[in-house]
Amino acid sequence: MTGVRERGEDIRRFILNHVVKHPTDVSKLTAEHFGISRQAVNKHLQKLTVEGAISETGHTRNRSYKLAPLVERRKEYQISSDLAEDIVWSGDVRPALGQLPENVMDIWHYGFTEMFNNAIDHSDGSLVVVRIRKTAISTEMVLSDDGIGIFKKIQEALHLLDERHAILELAKGKLTTDPKNHTGEGIFFTSRMFDCFDILSGGGVFFTHKFGDDMDWLLEREKFRHGTSVWMEINNHSSRTDAKIFDRYSTGDDYGFSKTIVPVRLAQYGEDKLISRSQAKRVLARVELFKYIIFDFDGVKAIGQAFADEIFRVFASRHPEIILSAVKANSSVKRMIDRAKTGVTNR
Repeated sequence: MTGVRERGEDIRRFILNHVVKHPTDVSKLTAEHFGISRQAVNKHLQKLTVEGAISETGHTRNRSYKLAPLVERRKEYQISSDLAEDIVWSGDVRPALGQLPENVMDIWHYGFTEMFNNAIDHSDGSLVVVRIRKTAISTEMVLSDDGIGIFKKIQEALHLLDERHAILELAKGKLTTDPKNHTGEGIFFTSRMFDCFDILSGGGVFFTHKFGDDMDWLLEREKFRHGTSVWMEINNHSSRTDAKIFDRYSTGDDYGFSKTIVPVRLAQYGEDKLISRSQAKRVLARVELFKYIIFDFDGVKAIGQAFADEIFRVFASRHPEIILSAVKANSSVKRMIDRAKTGVTNR
């Protein structure tokens, strides 16, 4: 009997894991995967519907299924000197999340308190709204404020030419507009802990990171109304831990934030090639804060001699204590980097 129950649980888990991408044919997919009849699958679908894990619409051939929200919460908070992220977490957010594995709850604790504190301390806004939606598979949370906008704030604080440069700086980590009170690590580590992490703010671009992808992405979109919205999502049964994420960006016996991955593509505008020293200096801004720097050239088709020379010869010679490496570089980029390392220039 135990084996029958376990098989039933496996079937229902399969349905939940695939219903988002297969809302109309999840029954057929499940039947083929387990070698059972569609009628047998339908019994499991009905059980999940009765339990409130999924919902159905339509009839017979037009029937469609989707994950049903187990939790949906929305609450507004007026930003003031009395508003504290730990109080909101323990009083409102953690109870709303319900039962989750300890490691997943730890990630939510870190991510929520860091992002909520950013809204309090940096947004220059008057209101922050927290939305929570939990299904049988995953939980997502959106924090929205009505402030100046994070990209605009970074652009003004660091005197950058464009909000895109702010996203490049966010990707490196250790970025803060208030160094006396903040380390600048919160967004970087939060973005690495969740399955999906997005920041929407300002005019025409947004920052996104997916777990397992070292790259951060700058994507085009219509202008965002105002303020900043941070969206986070993670599987309810993820085996990930916050400790593993912290360890990944430390080196050797140094348990500080000593390693960064720089997505070089974010320094490009459209089809522009990375050829100049000024572009290289933009990529190199603040990287001396780290001991180990990985330059990720994914999506970069070519670089110029001056660009490569500024990073891999000039900067490297000035900072011999910093270890530089390049990954995901195509053959053309590799050749230019090798030329720079050997001191071959056209100057």
